[in-house]
Amino acid sequence: MASYPVLNSGIMVDEDRKVFKVSRQAFVDPAILEAERARIFDRSWLYLGHSAELPKPGSFVTRQVGGRNILFARDAKGELRAMLNTCPHRGAQVCRERSGTAKSFQCFYHGWVFGLDGALRSQPGEASYAEDFKERGTSNMQQVPRFESYRDFNFVCFDPNVQSLSDYLGPAREYLDVICDQAESGMTIVGGTQEYSMRANWKLLTENSIDGYHAVTTHATYFDYLKATNGGLAPVPLKGSARDLGNGHAVLEYKAPWGRPVAQWIPAWGEEGKKEIDRLYQNLVERFGEERAERIALYNRNLFIFPNLVVNDIMAVTIRTYYPTAPDFMNISAWALAPKEETEWARKYRLYNFLEFLGPGGFATPDDVEALEQCQRGFRNSAEAQWNDISKGMGKPVPDYDDELQMRAFWSNWNKCVFQERA
Repeated sequence: MASYPVLNSGIMVDEDRKVFKVSRQAFVDPAILEAERARIFDRSWLYLGHSAELPKPGSFVTRQVGGRNILFARDAKGELRAMLNTCPHRGAQVCRERSGTAKSFQCFYHGWVFGLDGALRSQPGEASYAEDFKERGTSNMQQVPRFESYRDFNFVCFDPNVQSLSDYLGPAREYLDVICDQAESGMTIVGGTQEYSMRANWKLLTENSIDGYHAVTTHATYFDYLKATNGGLAPVPLKGSARDLGNGHAVLEYKAPWGRPVAQWIPAWGEEGKKEIDRLYQNLVERFGEERAERIALYNRNLFIFPNLVVNDIMAVTIRTYYPTAPDFMNISAWALAPKEETEWARKYRLYNFLEFLGPGGFATPDDVEALEQCQRGFRNSAEAQWNDISKGMGKPVPDYDDELQMRAFWSNWNKCVFQERA
């Protein structure tokens, strides 16, 4: 295994010269990954799932979040629960299915039965236990230390002393509102989870997800495809701005020429599509007024919530999280989001857009996987070529969508989290 010098900081910043650089050691050093697990993933709010994934009492999903196995369930009273998926008896995973519905959960090892709220209901040989055994909190499945929600986005944190989710999100809440306000009756997850992996450091996907600079070059094939499609583009320039939202969060907000089923028409959708888009837009105007309706319908957003949640509200809406398993490997999960009341026509084109560009087999994701894996290969030279430059747009009063303010927002907070205890 390679040996790396101990870093005192992962970034180098010179405001006067407008230089912001990131050490490439941050992408390859196992010690950095261990520090990230302890100081970022163990202490930050992490996205667990959307409330729509659990439509009724008894619904559940299991997934890994921050290195823990979590059972996410809706109990008999309709309340959402986030529990560590491990039996208090001998530690076995209690629920072994990925998703479904249940009236209770039974550990297959010794047969202990737990309610949807994680409380111990029964176990074989009860007479051999103390009379109050089931009333003891230690006999129940353990709830995640902190579990909070915002607009049906559910988060967990393993630090019981973390600040509230609302305070943590800060100005990012307003962008979640804009996304969720597309729907009159709430948003829903369409289909299941898309899962894939990448031989690259997880922070590269953070950068990529909020990087407007690479779009025209890396995804040139997609733009050529839209240009070649009769009516595939609207006469809208690719233009917008970036914003640092604090706590490492950031957003790009911009106009783009592709169709948006929320309410941006393109000629390829024909007259039927125009009538549907006009109806959707007028509904937004009636609910929010002209200015906010235009923002919801005609502006795209790449929203990043530190450390690893991306909500892309572009030609479709996708939620994406990703976790490292090694300095050069990550697992990614993605979900398609849409208004519950969406018509069959709008849903058809939303899913078409999602699969065409955002899905693992679409135009964008294979391009991005190749680019990020090429970066990771390039980091083999990091002993000599030591720095990434992320200074584009420094000093601008209003950075453009293709500047790098949003990456600097992430890296500044990352650096504070990883190195504050070493100072």
